Amino acid sequence: MSDGPAGYLHLITETRPWYKNARILVLNFWICVLLITSSTNGYDGSMMNGLQSVDAWESEFHTPHGGTLGLFNAIQNIGSLAAYPISPYVTDGLGRRASIFIGALIMIGATILQTASHSFGMFIGARFLIGFGLTFAAAAAPLLVTEIAYPTQRAQATSMYNTLWYLGSIIAAWTTFGTFRIPTNWAWRIPSALQALPSVIQIFLIWFVPESPRWLLSKGREDEALNTLAYYHANGNKNDPLVQYEFEEIKAALAFDRDVAANVGWLALIKTPGNRRRLRIILALAFFSQWSGNGLVSYYLNKVFISIGITSHDTQLLINGLLNIFNFIVAIVAGFLCERVGRRRLFMISTIGMLVFWTLQTVCVAIYAKDNTNTAAAHTVVGMIFLFYGFYDIAFTPLIVSYTVEILPYSLRAKGFTVFNFAISVSLIFNQYVNPIALNKLAWKYYLVYVVWLVFEAVFCYFFIIETKNRSLEETAALFDGDETVALISEKAAQNAGVAHRNPSDENSRSSNEKGGE
Repeated sequence: MSDGPAGYLHLITETRPWYKNARILVLNFWICVLLITSSTNGYDGSMMNGLQSVDAWESEFHTPHGGTLGLFNAIQNIGSLAAYPISPYVTDGLGRRASIFIGALIMIGATILQTASHSFGMFIGARFLIGFGLTFAAAAAPLLVTEIAYPTQRAQATSMYNTLWYLGSIIAAWTTFGTFRIPTNWAWRIPSALQALPSVIQIFLIWFVPESPRWLLSKGREDEALNTLAYYHANGNKNDPLVQYEFEEIKAALAFDRDVAANVGWLALIKTPGNRRRLRIILALAFFSQWSGNGLVSYYLNKVFISIGITSHDTQLLINGLLNIFNFIVAIVAGFLCERVGRRRLFMISTIGMLVFWTLQTVCVAIYAKDNTNTAAAHTVVGMIFLFYGFYDIAFTPLIVSYTVEILPYSLRAKGFTVFNFAISVSLIFNQYVNPIALNKLAWKYYLVYVVWLVFEAVFCYFFIIETKNRSLEETAALFDGDETVALISEKAAQNAGVAHRNPSDENSRSSNEKGGE
């Protein structure tokens, strides 16, 4: 697999830095409007973590624990499951923007209900609707980001999608830290109300965001697609070589999907060897992203703290807030490095690092469990949590969404991404229900389960993750169908656009350790 220059780079004639190009600045602003979809999800996870340290919330809902506490956390993902059969048809049928608008509208209504809750049933119902609405927005937003981004910024922009999870998480962590001392129910109602903010922003701005040129072309709206590409990628010049190449490459890829690969329907995900390779990686990354031990910390951090003797609500919330800031910084840096370092290398560094520091964390938790006066072991656990998350953030925060959407061809992108999100919801529901029960029953021994699992993750990533850096979106998606398909699509695009073509595979030999097996 080549990691040399992409076939389109020599077509970029713009020499100004992107931050001096007004059209790209506007495009990146619209991309930011899309990226905050992930912040809603991050806000929710951190808010539910923080609320467990807020006395007013504990009192309002009668100190939920065990299965009841699991339901409080898991119900959002159950709501997401209910929307998955519908969301890809909305995303592909009505368009990326319409799907985001529908999702944001549902989430605003659900957040109002959640903030006004006075009973277990109201709160559960509201969180179900938040998950239901989030599915429509989250199914479309990263697809639209990767389909409208400037080619040289696509990977980094899409990597920022999941990274913005931590922006929401940071806001929620520090909001609960600031409000938990309020002596009334507003200690938890204020954080709940703020959850609607990203959706409110999107409701007002989404129709100014450009629609996906790939979606427009798939609907036969070629003039609109060309105009969008030209306006944002070449300052309105429809004859720009890069714009013509992008336009023709999208058309060639759509034609390949329609006429050659016959990628239609859900069964297409398993019909061809290339699609089975894609599906295997997508499902693995979805479960790895939630079953690496992070689910234990993300949703039950206060339980982990209590197990090592940190019982002060101030201390718990402060560490939670600092951890989210640390995660955000590491994930942003890693996301910007994805084209330079490469996806495969980042995944390997991430999984091996997590294995090392989760193992050390397990040892320290076990030592404290046997001697609860050993404060050094307890403090070391906190340090290991930060280091574990630092390595998690190298790949599993910035890359899981961007890698998933870029390896899928257009015709399967919405459905494949829905499968990815479905797998995440299933793994989250398991985490949120099983983790508190298993932690109560097994205590520190439960950590050993994740040690074994992390070994499996590292082995899987070594054998199956394929390098995709320095490729256009269409070329990246075609990699799983063979080098011949990549050449077919890119050469046809170059021929139709009337530009010279440079095939990256001609510039570098294939590296055997970058091949994924069937």
